[in-house]
Amino acid sequence: MLMVILFISTMAFSQVDSITNNPVTIDLTTSEKLRTIPEKNLLQDRNQQLTPQQKKKRIWLVAGGNVVAYSTTMIGLYSAWYKDYPQSGFHSFNDWPEWKQVDKVGHFYSAYIESRASMELWRWTGIERKKRIWIGGMSGAFYQTVIEVLDGFSAEWGWSWADFGANILGSGALVAQEFAWDEQRIKFKFSFHNKNYNDPSLNKRSDILFGKSTPERLIKDYNGQTYWASANLKSFFPKSKLPPWLSLSLGYGAEGLFGGTENIGKDGNGNIIFNRPDIKRYRQWYLAPDIDLSKIKTNSKALKFFLTFLSAFKFPAPALEFSKGKFKAHLLYF
Repeated sequence: MLMVILFISTMAFSQVDSITNNPVTIDLTTSEKLRTIPEKNLLQDRNQQLTPQQKKKRIWLVAGGNVVAYSTTMIGLYSAWYKDYPQSGFHSFNDWPEWKQVDKVGHFYSAYIESRASMELWRWTGIERKKRIWIGGMSGAFYQTVIEVLDGFSAEWGWSWADFGANILGSGALVAQEFAWDEQRIKFKFSFHNKNYNDPSLNKRSDILFGKSTPERLIKDYNGQTYWASANLKSFFPKSKLPPWLSLSLGYGAEGLFGGTENIGKDGNGNIIFNRPDIKRYRQWYLAPDIDLSKIKTNSKALKFFLTFLSAFKFPAPALEFSKGKFKAHLLYF
């Protein structure tokens, strides 16, 4: 789902405005000033110079692209998540205690990434800055709320106020940074590793809970997911000699989750078919260096497209883990 939305969003970075052949005279002082304007602001300035017809065309393209991308995403999500479960009347339930809140962080991340993608598309249309931030920035919360409504009609789940709150916070994190800094100094990222166990019963339980395919596990298996807040150091210390791509990331994940609140599974008749209280359920915290790939300079539009796409995911690096009351070092963690 995220990959589809990010794919469309990064088109905003690959577009190059045409330059008119009309001669323009720029004095030396103005020229020197232009050299100090950040690249993202120059892009915004160029977009603001679009004609009304060009803006209107781009607005229609972005609006249509959002509809097509979101519709495709929802079809795929329904196929992967909802189609095998019974429907019911709209209802709510409190799922805050489940999955060590990894799913809530996932909602935060999804809303943030969707908002970031949408905002960059609206930047490309040349609309006014505040409109671009609010319309694009809150898109993620809207998209995720639609999914929450689907949950509300599913007998297996229900509308979750905790999920809704996480969606608002995710979009809000993007909006707040844009208004405060006019950039995303702290990018939220995702990493995943497919879990396989020596115990056949755990693999079987994972197949039942999270699915057998990698795409299903990517969405559902909270044991394999890690979410990161990656702060770009140069953005906070602009006068330092730090490389512009260097970041420091704080990660969060969990392990031993084979049920929402406890490691017990029951069949349709209520009979216990899985009972593993011996498996400890615990949180994991990580500290690791990171690379902000979007900060790497390149003249290649294709490479810029690719690096921007990858900036939503954590770069593999050494990491320090804190869990179960002790520290553990990883030579390479993703």
